[in-house]
Amino acid sequence: MSALTVLFIGGTGIISSAAAVRARDLGHEVTLVNRGSSTVRPAPEGVEVLTGDVSVPGSIAAAIGDRRFDVVVDFVAFTPEQVQRDIDLFEGRTGQYVFISSASAYQKPVGALPIRESTPLRNPFWQYSRDKAACEDLLVAAYRERGFPATIIRPSHTYDRASLPVTGGWTVIDRMRRGLPVVVPGDGTSLWTLTHHVDFARAFVGLLGLPAAVGDVFHITSDEALPWNHIYLSLAEAAGVADPELVHVASESVALVEPSWGPGLLGDKAHSVVFDNAKVKALVPGWVAEIPFWVGARQMVEWHDDHADARQADPAAEAAFERLVAGARAFGTAL
Repeated sequence: MSALTVLFIGGTGIISSAAAVRARDLGHEVTLVNRGSSTVRPAPEGVEVLTGDVSVPGSIAAAIGDRRFDVVVDFVAFTPEQVQRDIDLFEGRTGQYVFISSASAYQKPVGALPIRESTPLRNPFWQYSRDKAACEDLLVAAYRERGFPATIIRPSHTYDRASLPVTGGWTVIDRMRRGLPVVVPGDGTSLWTLTHHVDFARAFVGLLGLPAAVGDVFHITSDEALPWNHIYLSLAEAAGVADPELVHVASESVALVEPSWGPGLLGDKAHSVVFDNAKVKALVPGWVAEIPFWVGARQMVEWHDDHADARQADPAAEAAFERLVAGARAFGTAL
C-alpha cells in the first residue's frame, strides 16, 4: 500500500499512541491534533502535531484549516453530537473516516459466544456504551444515505504499560505487596479478553485506507480469554507476590459500595466475553494478537515500578476494598 495522509484526532491515548507509532513505521504521513498535554504517552517522533481541543467549538477545524486527508480517525468522539461535528467537518475531505466505538456496546448479558460483529448492540447498564451505539447508528445512516465513508472499530479492553486492567488500578498491586486481601468482582471464573495496544495497532492500521473496510464494522481483540482469577494471579506474579489473598465479591455489591465502578462492571466486566476475530483477519492477512497477558502484566508492573508518580494508592479505592473485604468476611462468602 502506498503512503497515506492520516489524521488522528487524539493520538496520545492507550490505543491511539500505538496506532500512531505503527502508522509512522509503515511510512504513512501522520498528523495528530490534540491538546498536547499528555506526559504518559507523548507524541512519537516523526509525526506532525497540531494543537486543538475537541471540547472547544471550532478548534479542530481551525487547527487543520482546509487540509484533506486520506484517512481521518477520531479516537475521542463519544456522543452523537461529536460524531455529527466530524461528519460536517470531514464530508468530502477524506476517503475514510474511522470511528472508535466499543465492544462494550454489544448486548449485555451476551446471548451467545463467541461475539461476532453481528451480535446485537444493547447495553442497559452503561450510558457510555449506549452513546457509542448511537454514534454508530448515525454513521451507518450517513453511509447508507450519502456514502459518507465510515469504518467502525470496536475495541474491547485494550491496555498498555501505564494502564492496569483491574478495578482499583495500582491500589490492587499495592495491597498485594503489603499482604492485604484484594477484591475480585464476581467469583473469578468468568472469562475476560485483554488486548495489548501494540497487537491492536497492527490490525487497526492494516484497515486504514482499505476500500473493503469502508461501510463496515470490525472488532479487534486478542483471541486469549482468561478467567479473572488468572488475570489477578498473573499480576501478582509480575509484582513478586507468591500467594495473594483474593476475596470474591458479587459485582452488584461492589457497585453498591463504590458506585463509580458500577457501570463498567455491570455493563461490561461482569460478563464473559470471547470474540471471533475472523472478520478483521480476513482483511489483514497474517494478523494475530501475539502478546499474551502474562507478558503484558510484567510490562505494566515494571513500568509502574519505574514511575513513582504512577504508584499512588487511591484512598477511595482503599476504603472501598476494606468495606468489601469486611462484608465478605462477616458473611463468610461472596456478598
